[in-house]
Amino acid sequence: MIGNKGKRLNQYINDYVVFDLETTGIRPHTDEIIEISAIRVREHKAAEEFSTLVNPGMHIPAAASRVNHITDDMVEEAPPLFEALGDFLEFAGNDILVGHNIHSFDLNFIHQGAMRLYGVIVENDYIDTLYMARQYLPELSHHKLSDVAAYFDISTAGAHRALNDCIMNQKCYEELGKILVQRRKTQPEILCPKCGAEMVKRSGKFGEFYGCSDYPRCRGTRKIG
Repeated sequence: MIGNKGKRLNQYINDYVVFDLETTGIRPHTDEIIEISAIRVREHKAAEEFSTLVNPGMHIPAAASRVNHITDDMVEEAPPLFEALGDFLEFAGNDILVGHNIHSFDLNFIHQGAMRLYGVIVENDYIDTLYMARQYLPELSHHKLSDVAAYFDISTAGAHRALNDCIMNQKCYEELGKILVQRRKTQPEILCPKCGAEMVKRSGKFGEFYGCSDYPRCRGTRKIG
């Protein structure tokens, strides 16, 4: 992992930008972004959309096309990443970013591209709905975005195109946020004394303790009781 600069949060907020990428593969150092989409949300409602294909300057592998249905012909006239990523970062501004599996995937591509192309660090705090789903929907055997959407009876039509996934994930986040609010009524949030991120219960050889949810980047701990 390249290393996310913002804090990973576990909150239910009114205003945010949900985003998603499609790429040529899974390695930020060798693969490229081929689609960026985002939705600006205000007071829990979609307010504005951003979406663009990206010309990666390379052949899109057949394996990637089978998943996202994006082909070389589709991106031939699309803007290069230098233009597309800059437009996305301007759209996102300083908002908290929301996405599914962005901690380990999408944000690595964003940080890699921003540093390589502009020499800047993206410092937006973010919320990863994959972590929320694992915490609040333990009954699910898998926590892919489509699994979470199906649990909430949210349509998965058009999955694996970035804007469709943003629409799906925005609805999932709102449902997960409602669960979070109910849990917080009986289980108050405990914050890490080192970085301010939420702490979660963990088990070690000496028993249970609170550990920072941003581990391993932050190794803050706290005794239970």
